[in-house]
Amino acid sequence: METKLDILRRYFGYTSFRRGQEEIVDALLTGRDALCVMPTGAGKSVCYQVPALLLPGITLVISPLISLMKDQVESLTQAGVHAAYLNSSLTPAQYSRALHNLSEGLYKLVYVAPERLSTENFRTAVENLNISLIAVDEAHCVSQWGQDFRPDYLKIAEFAESLKNRPTIGAFTATATKAVRKDIAEHLHLIDPVRITTGFDRPNLYFGVQMPHSKALALLKLIEERPGKCGIVYCSTRRTVEEVDALLNDKGIPSTRYHAGLPEEERRRNQDDFVYDRKPIMVATNAFGMGIDKSNVSFVIHYNMPKNLENYYQEAGRAGRDGSPAECILLYSPQDVRTNRYLIENSDPNPDLDFETQEKLIQREYDRLRKMNYYCITAGCLRAYILNYFGEPIEERFGEPEEENCGNCSSCAGGSVLVEATVEAQQVLSCVARTGQRLGINMICDILRGSENERVLQMNLQTQ
Repeated sequence: METKLDILRRYFGYTSFRRGQEEIVDALLTGRDALCVMPTGAGKSVCYQVPALLLPGITLVISPLISLMKDQVESLTQAGVHAAYLNSSLTPAQYSRALHNLSEGLYKLVYVAPERLSTENFRTAVENLNISLIAVDEAHCVSQWGQDFRPDYLKIAEFAESLKNRPTIGAFTATATKAVRKDIAEHLHLIDPVRITTGFDRPNLYFGVQMPHSKALALLKLIEERPGKCGIVYCSTRRTVEEVDALLNDKGIPSTRYHAGLPEEERRRNQDDFVYDRKPIMVATNAFGMGIDKSNVSFVIHYNMPKNLENYYQEAGRAGRDGSPAECILLYSPQDVRTNRYLIENSDPNPDLDFETQEKLIQREYDRLRKMNYYCITAGCLRAYILNYFGEPIEERFGEPEEENCGNCSSCAGGSVLVEATVEAQQVLSCVARTGQRLGINMICDILRGSENERVLQMNLQTQ
């Protein structure tokens, strides 16, 4: 009889489990629910794939990420595991065939989008199956206080309890604050779950923030300084993806693009070009990358600031999955704040939420945006800022808070220092107020420097 280590070696090529993995595997194998928080690249998928291959029935993996489903099913199939996915990327004929094979019990693992759980044909297909395990990936989506709330996730617990025998449930995510972890356990109706949080730190990642005059020139310089390296450039909008991809290709840098506005066939082709190293640079919105198991991504550049630290850390975490040193660099501009505020203000309201709750969520988004913005402008340790945000004791990593210095971020490696500038700040604010808050930054600077240029004298501002 095969053991968990036999499965780990045979199908995944590892001889031992990483930190936290074995505890989750053991819990799921003995029928105990689990809540697992592991950083990107720590091996969450192994935690449910190994039990899936040892348990007698079928494992359903619930995920909102089409790219993850495709990538993992292809890997499992190549390893000799019968696996499939059910999502909107399949043609009607493909979906019907996969559903029939599922009802016949021909698969060991099936990846399914959460909205499929409510459909009549899916429920009919699984009603007589022995489902041993439900693995909920991106489990933070179940919390309305998370960064990516999806109402369909609230139906998972009802689906599990509607089956003839309630399966064991494992919940997995890379980024969840304490409040979100509490929501996950409650909304998924986890029963006395084993809780594993292995920490959020990725010591091999360098975190950097730049505030360039020209993002385009800064991006070209960063990529040209890393010849032959594989990387992802994240952009906040589809239009920016198109512009950046065109810029790189015009400069002879082989890149491809990915966003939700492209035809499904092109997205699949572009993803394969990147995964199989035909195009070393992927320019994408956050629709790309989650679950892509590409180990040689050596840098992730954010061309625009994301709306919150949860999204940023997940996307940055695509770098260095093999443990090698990798870089996560964010190109910051105040315009990014205005763009994200616009996206928040113009987001479609959730019809499943009342007005009061909707307003609370919007205010929560603004609060997350404020904290993301502060990450970009702080002179303190960026790694410590991230760990503190996710509730990980800073002292365990760097000693006392006043001694925070990871040595591997743009603040610490660059030797940033805090200076007392209260008087200077008061002078600037006083000048702005006394001139009626109607002048631009250049005029304010001229006045404070005592300049007597023509415009200052013409407006009689030298006496301010």
